[in-house]
Amino acid sequence: MVKISDTACDKIKELLENEGTPNLFLRLGVKAGGCSGFSYGMGFDDQAQEGDKSFEINGLKVVVDADSSKYLYGVEIDFKESGMGGGFTIDNPNAVASCGCGSSFKVKDEEGAPEKCDDKVEA
Repeated sequence: MVKISDTACDKIKELLENEGTPNLFLRLGVKAGGCSGFSYGMGFDDQAQEGDKSFEINGLKVVVDADSSKYLYGVEIDFKESGMGGGFTIDNPNAVASCGCGSSFKVKDEEGAPEKCDDKVEA
């Protein structure tokens, strides 16, 4: 369903370890909103919900809620280091457009809930 690179998996495991809370897993989701209509959610959770789909990637437990699974099918998550730090990247084959910030996207047959983009850079 979702692919997570070895680099991203290692980074997520490191972050989980730093949390110091047992039984945490990675929760991925999508909600209406963002500049393009839908935005990604990625965080740690310890409570499974009814309808969640769970799977394991390289020893990392990943959970996706039922409503988000259709938007995340085939998604590839990576972690990239740069001179300014690092961050996770998401390549979504279901997206027909995405925002310049990379945290929101649009799909072919659904509007989502586009919001005003607030990606101003202060000098």
